[in-house]
Amino acid sequence: MSETLQTTDVAAFDAELLDRTAIAVRDAGAALLERYGEVVPYRTREELMRALAVNDDTALDILRPRLTDLRPDAGWVEDELDGGALPPGEWWVVDPAEGNVNHLHALPEWAVTATLVRDNQPVLTAVHLPLTGETYTARAGAGAHLDGRPLHVSRTADLGLSIVATSQARPDEDDEVVRRVGSSITAMLFDALVVRTAVPATLHLLNVAAGRIDAFWQFAGARADLLPGALLVTEAGGQISDAEGRPWTPHSESFLAAAPGVHAQAVATLSR
Repeated sequence: MSETLQTTDVAAFDAELLDRTAIAVRDAGAALLERYGEVVPYRTREELMRALAVNDDTALDILRPRLTDLRPDAGWVEDELDGGALPPGEWWVVDPAEGNVNHLHALPEWAVTATLVRDNQPVLTAVHLPLTGETYTARAGAGAHLDGRPLHVSRTADLGLSIVATSQARPDEDDEVVRRVGSSITAMLFDALVVRTAVPATLHLLNVAAGRIDAFWQFAGARADLLPGALLVTEAGGQISDAEGRPWTPHSESFLAAAPGVHAQAVATLSR
């Protein structure tokens, strides 16, 4: 078989695989939606962790068998908080309840994500927002879409006219990372039009891909936080790097996704 035919066959296979992945995340989102609406009380860290785990398990009971059936030989990332590179081959990187703590507090910013990574490159992703019914998808080389409609990043070329966003450090994050997050927000408050700070990261990255906000940055961060949005933003015409402008990898200590017109300005601000 020629290389061209092989490439065509892989693309067609991945397109069908993405369609079925999107169905799986929508079904998992529907299960979480049935649990949504009341603030879930907790008094200790242990009670919080148990409540988070119940949501995760609700979605994973749907996602794990569906995605395993789609790619039986693919590995499975058990902990959505893991970072760093993956071993060679295919891996499912899943966040069954991205923004889980928001779900527990009856806040609207949460989603279900599933990303297939092939030799440490995300090749397809599906992100479903159950409260709006929206599904964002991207496939390497085939663009990013919202319910089938093409997405494109903002054409803004002036950071001073831009809406930018970041997510806060985790509660157990290293002190230096926490301080770096704070100083970066201060720098952006001087240089950007509006600075948004909230979790989860994926929802900010959806907005970058859709052209609603112009840049998102984060220090540290997990694979499941960043891989879906990284593929969506790239396929929507955006630029991905670390905060210093170097190529981003899962080993990087920072992450920046931006419209091309403001990427260099964002790097300059974050590097101060």
